[in-house]
Amino acid sequence: MMKFSILVCDDSAVARKQVVRCLNECIDAEIEQAINGAYALELLRAQSFDLLCLDLTMPEVDGIQVLETIKTEKIECFVLVISADIQEKMKFRVIELGAIDFVNKPIDKIRMNDILHKFGIH
Repeated sequence: MMKFSILVCDDSAVARKQVVRCLNECIDAEIEQAINGAYALELLRAQSFDLLCLDLTMPEVDGIQVLETIKTEKIECFVLVISADIQEKMKFRVIELGAIDFVNKPIDKIRMNDILHKFGIH
């Protein structure tokens, strides 16, 4: 059984650490980190990830651009948006772009577990 692979993308090291800690409490997975959207896309093109935990507000390449690129390039990957930008309009946009869910920062273990189970990620 291959280990589940997850990419955590956020320009804040503190936020990445929080998501990684939360994931580690929920699932035994290979977790990699990307400090920005451009690097996340590089990694996504180079190897396959089962799940991308994505922040929206990042310099240069933001989360929306990452989602658009994943869609355009047909990169196979579940995307969970974890962001403090929780406007309804934005929520609709990320779901429209194929994200499986939209969670407010900081994500907690219970919510993370629910999402992972709902999408058969565990």
